Amino acid sequence: MKRIRIIITVLILSILLGGVLYINPLLPIITGYAAKNLSSGLFVANRTQESMEATDLNFSFIRFVKNSVDTRSKSVRSRFLWHTSHTTFVNGYGSILVNDYPVNDIQARPYPVVPVLPEQPDTIAWPMGNLIADTIPSGVDMQKLNLAMEQAFADTIPYKGTFAVMVVYRGQPVAEKYAEGLGPENRFLSWSMAKSFTNALTGILAKEGRLDIYAPAHVEEWQSDERRSISIHNLMQMNSGLKWNEDYGNSSDVNNMLHKEGDMARFASSKPLEYPPGSVFEYSSGSTNIVSYLLRRAIGNDAEYYAFPREKLFNKIGMRSAVFEVDASGTFVGASYLYASLRDYARFGLLYLNNGNWLGEQILPKNWVEYTTTEATGSDGIYGAFFWLNKAGTDYPDVPRDMYSCNGHDGQFIYIIPSKELVIVRTGFSQKDEFDQNGFVAAIVDAIQ
Repeated sequence: MKRIRIIITVLILSILLGGVLYINPLLPIITGYAAKNLSSGLFVANRTQESMEATDLNFSFIRFVKNSVDTRSKSVRSRFLWHTSHTTFVNGYGSILVNDYPVNDIQARPYPVVPVLPEQPDTIAWPMGNLIADTIPSGVDMQKLNLAMEQAFADTIPYKGTFAVMVVYRGQPVAEKYAEGLGPENRFLSWSMAKSFTNALTGILAKEGRLDIYAPAHVEEWQSDERRSISIHNLMQMNSGLKWNEDYGNSSDVNNMLHKEGDMARFASSKPLEYPPGSVFEYSSGSTNIVSYLLRRAIGNDAEYYAFPREKLFNKIGMRSAVFEVDASGTFVGASYLYASLRDYARFGLLYLNNGNWLGEQILPKNWVEYTTTEATGSDGIYGAFFWLNKAGTDYPDVPRDMYSCNGHDGQFIYIIPSKELVIVRTGFSQKDEFDQNGFVAAIVDAIQ
């Protein structure tokens, strides 16, 4: 009996030790996810703690995290078992997960206060302002469109978790709907739709002659090995060849980068080369954060870098609500962390639908949208340059093949369909297989004659 008790004790201790070894590297991801998303939800998106914890944070281990909110400092501390993560806040630049850098260093960077223009949107006509015409363009079957909108908000599988939807046809909003408790004043997290905004910022710098996307990207750590030939073009097409794991369900590269690393670009650029640059498509949020760092380097002045998205993009197209968040090192998290209103996401879609031209001003290079929607080497027609494509019809068999889109984790999308003169925006919290994107878009397309 004594021997049996010893065996049982050893077995129990082994199980406990195994559990500790399994959970320990995940703890900063669990608490970091909760702290960062709750903080941004409260202080950027105008959500409530109750709403965030009931939806966006109500899954896996995240639902068991204890969150403490300091409204005075606009910070959050999140604790699970023996680990705590916390955030700090910079007005205009969002909530920042505190990793590797002291809060004082994060706060001391030269973040400029850039005026948001134009200042009175309710007195300015769409798309620059919020005065939306009452008339609907011809060619819209409103009965079908209304049914498609109702379906999108059914909140049962396969149409679960929608926060907001907007449909713009021939430049004119024809449908706009929000879930209960949300409205035009709310900002919505982009997740990976932010990559497409990084595409725009890259295009603007290229148009100004300050960036050559085809030249080798100058990352100091790459100069002594084969990584020195990687270009921004390779990074944008997701075929840099850098080793990367984009699995969101474990202690992966993307999770470690977003929740453990203060300098996300440095973490991503430290990865070894797995394939020759330009040969193999491998989706990587790390690649986009490297590009974001390279934009910072190309601009060469942090105050100008921080002002750049507002001055050169957001103000130009009336995106008053947009907040591009930075990491603890001060680089925009170009892969994941942008917040904007539903209408502002629609404005961004219109910029691309109109070939980078906004009310007569060419914001992007004239050939930039063509470049963006050119099939990336190795992608089999599903990806361009920080935008997803539908050339193969793999995920959207019932949608026009010229559709291209900004896609975000958990169901954030901006769909651009040139052949139908359509921009469709959908935000929400829908995990895998909970929302039928193909059926959603196809139903709206069917309403356009």
